[in-house]
Amino acid sequence: MYRVWLGKISALKEAARRLPAEIQQQAPTGPRRDAWLAGRVLLARITAPLPLPDIVYGNNGKPAFRNATLPWFNLSHSGDDIALLVSDAGEVGCDIEVIRPRKNWSRLAEALFSDDERQEIAALPAADQLAAFWQIWTRKEAQIKQASGSVWQLAGLPPSHDVWLTQWRVTPQLWLTLCTPTPCPLTPEDLEIL
Repeated sequence: MYRVWLGKISALKEAARRLPAEIQQQAPTGPRRDAWLAGRVLLARITAPLPLPDIVYGNNGKPAFRNATLPWFNLSHSGDDIALLVSDAGEVGCDIEVIRPRKNWSRLAEALFSDDERQEIAALPAADQLAAFWQIWTRKEAQIKQASGSVWQLAGLPPSHDVWLTQWRVTPQLWLTLCTPTPCPLTPEDLEIL
């Protein structure tokens, strides 16, 4: 079973203020704080009515519940958007990205994308190439996150044969990719919007 929640970090701020003090104290300071707390709000919703279980960090900082009987999960955020993917089928990865201008995106694609991926972008009209860049980026990042990898591995990421990728353009400005160990039967209508 897979479930996906989407929310706005700004809308989850009030709920984040109600998290236990010990969780708020664990949150990083600076610009990532609100996203980190919003992620804990989403995680607390899946474990309610119980308190949020202890979270441990594995390879490259990937979070997981300390209690191995609880589901696997992965969080992603971009701008004000946040996504949570939950699984009882094994490790998962997700990536959400706002389609936005990025300085030198074509140089990033040249350095990090395969020949096929670069050709996929080049075949499109210029007006659609930035969205295609983000589409490919989310595919690669979701796969890396599923494997507990690092963004530094983007360039050497081989084609995936052991995982399933599900991808949606949730809004005209937002890509979401799920990387799962088994086929994911979800459709965009199954997304739980908070």
